[in-house]
Order: sequence, then structure tokens, then C-alpha cells
Amino acid sequence: MKAPKKIVLIGSAHPLRGGLATFNERLIREYRNNGADAFIYTFSLQYPSLLFPGKTQMSSEPAPENLPIFVKVNSINPFNWIKIGLELRKLNPDLVIVKYWMPFMAPCFGTICRIIKRNKHSRIVTIIDNLIPHESRPGDRLLSQYWIGSVDGCIAMSKSVMEDLEKFDAHKPKLYCPHPLYDNFGDPIPKQEALKRLNLDPGFRYVLFFGFIRDYKGLDLLLEAFSDDRLRQLKIKLLVAGEFYCDPKPYHEIIANHRLEEQVIMSNDFIPDSRVLNYFCAADLVVQPYKSATQSGVTQIAYHFNKPMIITDVGGLAEFVPHEKVGYVVEPIPHEISDAIVRFYQENRESEFSANAALEKQKYSWNKMTGAIDLLLGK
Repeated sequence: MKAPKKIVLIGSAHPLRGGLATFNERLIREYRNNGADAFIYTFSLQYPSLLFPGKTQMSSEPAPENLPIFVKVNSINPFNWIKIGLELRKLNPDLVIVKYWMPFMAPCFGTICRIIKRNKHSRIVTIIDNLIPHESRPGDRLLSQYWIGSVDGCIAMSKSVMEDLEKFDAHKPKLYCPHPLYDNFGDPIPKQEALKRLNLDPGFRYVLFFGFIRDYKGLDLLLEAFSDDRLRQLKIKLLVAGEFYCDPKPYHEIIANHRLEEQVIMSNDFIPDSRVLNYFCAADLVVQPYKSATQSGVTQIAYHFNKPMIITDVGGLAEFVPHEKVGYVVEPIPHEISDAIVRFYQENRESEFSANAALEKQKYSWNKMTGAIDLLLGK
């Protein structure tokens, strides 16, 4: 009997929190469901506390069941990189997967993977969120170049990242595979139940901004959009659910300057996985007013809950939300965002867009991601 394929993913996972951990755990579970001997090497130290913008890097949720996670990798300790590289080289996995999202991780990942490759057996694939960060720093391109040089192939989750990859290495095997659906947050619940759980007034309608708040995500544009008097008349409130990873002062100033205190609900603690469904199920509409982007995991959570979306036409976002079918694609300008919100409500598009989202999301299965990796390695 043939031994199951041995797969290791190096990257964020429990006890760390956030979208990266969610993605990695879901991907490895897919492999395990298909019979592979798949496990995760996660960080004992992901970011030094001085470089981490949030309140904590650690999850308050229980560890995922039946998912082997080894807490071993130190992102800033070169001796650790050598140790982990030698350990994994000896384990001789068939496949090593690394989710790459920022150049800070390139020395750690690149060193470990170069050591693993000396076993002349393991194939290394990177799934890339961004090669060029939204908030760039000197040296980013050199670091990403170092990382790309250590892998056998690349999966880009947006066409804009595919274009960036061509600039870094035109010959490296690469494939485009969209971000799969986040289907691990539980089944939808009725809107009234979600509103009750969040202590929200059912006499209002709710628009959701979800996720870590960084300046490039454009929450300021959405707050400016909510100063439109038409939104006040429609009895709509904005629900902001996510922790600040930037200075909150400018956002609170916009709220104060436009007297939006009664229109905007700020829920700025980290939202644990077990409570994510409450926010999405309470909302009629999810808005992603980003100023720059490649792809967004928030889109794939919204799809899981069949939620209509308004997204801005930046980076790769428009690839995932068909205009006038699942939502609206607009320019990152406050009045365009407010116009789209008004249209959504005045034209009663919620049922139509939700039904279309239920169909559209079928494109984004996890077996398409594992299949893309297999196809990439077969090149």
C-alpha cells in the first residue's frame, strides 16, 4: 500500500490568531480530509512585540481538533531557521507549502526552505498574498526576490499578484488560483437572531466593515460616505468590526466632525472565529472600501454567508465581485460609495445579490486550491 503524501505547511496557525492562521489551518485540513499526512509548523515567535500593531497575537479560541500543529519557528532567530530547516530536511516531506504575505518573513522562510531542498526530494510551493506590500518599506523587493528564489513554484491568489510575479521571475512555474471560501465560521443564522446576539436595534439596517483596520483599507472613505444625508434618512447604521492596526484618532475625528456617533457602531476588539457569523448575519451588505489591495479574505467570508458586497476597483478585488450581480464595484471615493449604498437599499437588491452570491461562491472551493498546487508541481 502506497504511503500517504507527507505535507508540511510553514506559517501562522493556532495558538496564533487571524486570517493567515485560519487559511493555513483550513488548507491543511483539506489535505488531511483527502488522506494526506499533513501538518503545520507554526511560529513560537511570529512578530516581535515592538513590530506588532495589535493588542495580542494569540488566539482565545480552543485549538482546532485533529490538526497537528507544532509551535517551533522563530521569525527573527537565524539559529532557529537552521535548526528547523535541518529538522524538516530530515523529515523529507513530499511537499512544503508556505503562505507568503510580507517581506519581513523572507529571510526566515527563505533560509528554512533552502536547507530543506538539500534533501533533493521535497518540493516547495508558496501561496502569495502580496509580493509588494500595501505599506512598503525600503528593501521589500530584495527580500521578496530572495524568497521567490527559494521555491519551486508559486500560486497567486489574484491576477495583480501574477503580474507582479512576472516582474520578479518570468520563468518560475506559477498559477493563478483565487482565494478559497472561508467556510469554517459555522452555518448562517437568521438576521434577527444575529442582531439579538449583538444587542443591535432591529429597527435599523446594518452595513458591515470587517477586519483589521489599516489605513490602506479605506475605513476613512466609508465614514465620509456615511456623512451623506440620504443614508441618515434610510435608517442605516455602519457596523465596524475589527481591531485597529493603525492610529484610531483620525477615524474618531471623522465621526466627531460629521456627527456620526449615532450612525456608526465601533466594535474594535479582535473578533474571534466563534463570533464572526454574528456580524455577517446581522448585516445586509459588506463594504470593502480599500485604497489598495490584491485580494481579500473578507470577500470569501462574505461569500460563505451569501452577503452582497460593495468593493472598490483597486488591485484584484473586482475579480471576485461581479458588478451589478453580487454587488457594486466603485472607485475609492466617498460619494461613489454612498451612491452605491443608496442604490442597494432604494432598489431592494439584497435578495437578488444574495442569491447570486450563493451561486458565485461555488467557484471558490478548497479542492481547487489543492488541485492547482498539484497541477503546478506537474509542470
